[in-house]
Amino acid sequence: MPDALPADNVGLVTPRSMTFREPLALASGAVLSDYTLAYETYGELNAARSNAILLCHALSSNHHAAGFHSMEDRKPGWWDSCVGPGKPIDTRHFFVVCSNNLGGCHGSTGPASINPATGKPYGRDFPDIVVKDWVRSQARLADALGIERWAAVVGGSLGGMQALQWSIDFPERLAHAVVIAAAPRLSAQNIAFNEVARTAIKSDPDFHDGNFYEHNVIPERGLRLARMLGHITYLSDDLMHAKFGRELQAGSPTTGYEMEFQVESYLRYQGSKFAREFDANTYLLMTKTLDHFDPARDFNNDFTQALKHVRAKFLVISFASDWRFSPARSREIVRSLLDNNLDVVYAAIEANEGHDAFLMPIPQYTKVFSAYLQQVARQVSAP
Repeated sequence: MPDALPADNVGLVTPRSMTFREPLALASGAVLSDYTLAYETYGELNAARSNAILLCHALSSNHHAAGFHSMEDRKPGWWDSCVGPGKPIDTRHFFVVCSNNLGGCHGSTGPASINPATGKPYGRDFPDIVVKDWVRSQARLADALGIERWAAVVGGSLGGMQALQWSIDFPERLAHAVVIAAAPRLSAQNIAFNEVARTAIKSDPDFHDGNFYEHNVIPERGLRLARMLGHITYLSDDLMHAKFGRELQAGSPTTGYEMEFQVESYLRYQGSKFAREFDANTYLLMTKTLDHFDPARDFNNDFTQALKHVRAKFLVISFASDWRFSPARSREIVRSLLDNNLDVVYAAIEANEGHDAFLMPIPQYTKVFSAYLQQVARQVSAP
């Protein structure tokens, strides 16, 4: 990391946490007697408390969305390309909040946390979570921060689904929803990918039916395989060809089953890195939460009806090369919003980066994103 931080970076940030003593009743019927949410904030809340934006993270991300934790830290937040002065989510105008989802493994209460009933980690006994539970826990965080209404709730992938759920469950508490590279529900193919990843983890001998904490091990092999599979689905074929092609590690083919291609080396590196940083039970929980997301289920499987009380204005963005959450899925959201006579801007971005495009500073994408949020900024600053 350079000695001086870039001018468009939020700079050094300190993670915070908040513990809630009021029990949280979950959609599953289980109750968390208390829980903690880890979060970060960027920018300043204005006097009217009208300029707050909630960022909702995707499957394997967390509350560290922008900036650095220290001058020695070489890993910026996961959405550093979009959060900061002069960036689409401009911290000169907005107070930005990002929390680690309940059930996470980066400071929020989750499977690795101590179960007060047993004095041991929850493990597989941690209750099932749905997106509605995340939204309710985030609403309590907003209450504690003195935020009655978000200027916008913003997210990509699973985060976009949270933004959508926010608009349904708390229609009066957000003015805008930004839904990027998301879908109204998972396809059977997506559920299948998630199940293969979960099977890889559960088949690891070190998994111990989710109680690996007591054995002082982690199911590293299973986590590596899960991440390798997931990473393939996040990238497009064009991007993988551009980055790796069929390049060999040693420049010429070898015999046997050893690693030969650069893409193999890349996937193994990503898998090993992920296994050191992420909790296996959290991965199982998060993928199941993703599988079960389906707001239409509570409205006779009619997605248009699920949006009938929504009041927010929407920006919906998709990417042409995203085959996991294709543009057709974003158009489903747009059609149902329009069927409810809601205000929606839709942008279909030509980009070859695949699903992970929403994390990248692609010019056409950032231009649309910035233009929309500049309008929001003008609204919250108007007298």
